[in-house]
Amino acid sequence: MGRHTKVENMTEKSGNSPVFDEAPQPDSTSGRRPSPIETTYRGGKQSAPKSAPVLKKRGRPSRSSVSYAPAKKIKLDFRHSRGYGNVLTIGCGDTGQLGLGEDVMEKTRPGVVSEIADAVDIVAGGMHTVCLDKSGEVWTFGCNDEGALGRPTPEEEDTFIPGKVEIDGKVVQISGGDSHSAALTEDGRVFAWGTFRDSSGPIGLVKPGGPQTTPLNVLEGLVVKKICSGEHHMAMLTVDGDIYSFGNAEQGQLGRVSAMFSQRGGRRGLDMLLKPDKIHLSKKSTHFTDVWAGNYDTFAMTSTGEMLVMGLNNYNQLGVNEGLTFFMPTLSPAFTSKKWQQISVGQHHVLGLDDKGKVYAIGRSDYGRLGLGEEGDRKVPTLVPDLADMTCVEVACGSTVSFAVAEDGACFSWGMGTNSQLGTGNDEDVLQPHNIKSKSLENRAVICASSGGQHTVLIAKQK
Repeated sequence: MGRHTKVENMTEKSGNSPVFDEAPQPDSTSGRRPSPIETTYRGGKQSAPKSAPVLKKRGRPSRSSVSYAPAKKIKLDFRHSRGYGNVLTIGCGDTGQLGLGEDVMEKTRPGVVSEIADAVDIVAGGMHTVCLDKSGEVWTFGCNDEGALGRPTPEEEDTFIPGKVEIDGKVVQISGGDSHSAALTEDGRVFAWGTFRDSSGPIGLVKPGGPQTTPLNVLEGLVVKKICSGEHHMAMLTVDGDIYSFGNAEQGQLGRVSAMFSQRGGRRGLDMLLKPDKIHLSKKSTHFTDVWAGNYDTFAMTSTGEMLVMGLNNYNQLGVNEGLTFFMPTLSPAFTSKKWQQISVGQHHVLGLDDKGKVYAIGRSDYGRLGLGEEGDRKVPTLVPDLADMTCVEVACGSTVSFAVAEDGACFSWGMGTNSQLGTGNDEDVLQPHNIKSKSLENRAVICASSGGQHTVLIAKQK
C-alpha cells in the first residue's frame, strides 16, 4: 500500500492544499527508496506535502482504566467458514511479494504459490504478503527491509518464497499494512511486527526507533476478538466492545489523537501514538461491535447501529458531506443508513458489502476504481450496477483497485491496471467489474481476496 504504489496525480480539492495520492516507490533499477516527500506518478516525480490538511482541532478524551474478562478462545474470522484452498498471486513481484521465486517479477494472471496448502486467510501489504493456513500457522514473503515478514531472511532469495513466522499460539486472524503485519491468536492476544511510517519516514511499531523484526505482543492484559490494519496504523476490537488504536495519526485515523498532537505526538512524543490506547465514545452505555481499517481511515460500528468514521475524507469516502479530516469518531450518515457485513478501504475510495450481499462504492472515481464506468465521484455508497444481480461474499480494496468475490466463486476486479494486479492479462485500467479468468482458476472457486499497493492475493479452492 502507500509508499509502494505507483501512480496518481497530485490533486487539489475544494480550495485546500493538495493531498498526495500514492507515495514513493523504490527505484526499479537502483533499488533505492525515494524520500517520503518524493512521489512517483504517471507524469513523473513531484514534491508532495508532508500530510493531509486538517479541518479543525479537537480535544482528546481522558484515559480510563477498565477490567477485562480472562482469556478465552476467539471465534474464527468469517473467512474460515468458506473453507480453505490454494494461494494465488497477481501483479508486481520485484521484491518477492508474489511468492513465486526469484525469476517471477510480474504475473498478469493468477499464479499458484505451491508452498502453502490449505490457506484460510490472506493479506496483501505494500510489498509483502501474509498468509494463514488452517492449522493456525502464519507464512510471509516479500519485502523485509522494515521487518514486515517477522522472520529472519539472511539471503535475498529467502524473501521470494514463503517462510513460517514463529508465533506463540494458534493464529485465527491476520492483518497487514504498508510495512507491518499482525496476527491474532485464539486466546485473544495480538502479535505485530514491522514498522509504521509517517510523512517523514519510519516511526517504529510500539516504541520509537527501528523496526520490530519478530512478533511482539502489543496489547497485554486485554482479550481482542478482531484486528485490522490501515497503511500505517492498527485498530483492535476487544471482547468487551472497546477499540484500541496505534500508529500514524497524521490523517486522524487513530480516532483518539487531536490535530495538535497528530504530527509525531507533538510535545508528548511518539509514545502517545505508538502505545495502543482506547477510542472513546461520547455515550458510556454504547460500545463497539465491529471495526475496519484502510489506508488513512478507520470505520467503527456501534451497538446502537451507528457507523462512526475517522481519518481522511478528501473525496467524501467516509460518507460525510463536509469536512476534510476527522480526528475523533464522527457519525457517517451515509454509512449508518445501511446494514453492512464488511467494509474495505482503499486510498481514496471505499467498498461496502451490505447484509444482502450487494456491493456499494463511494469516493474517488479516477481509473475506474468505483466500478461505475465513466461516472464521477460519489458522496454516498452507490450500488455497483454490474454486480447488482448477484450475491457477493467479500469485497477488497487495494490503493486504487477493487475486487468482489461472488458466492459461486467468481472473482471480479476493476480500477487501475498499472501494476497488472487486476488479473486481466494486461495493464489497462478497468472501469467496470471484470470476471478474472485464467487456467489456474478453471477448476477453482475463489473464496477471498486481498489487494495491496502493487499486487493481489487470492485463495481459491477446488470446485
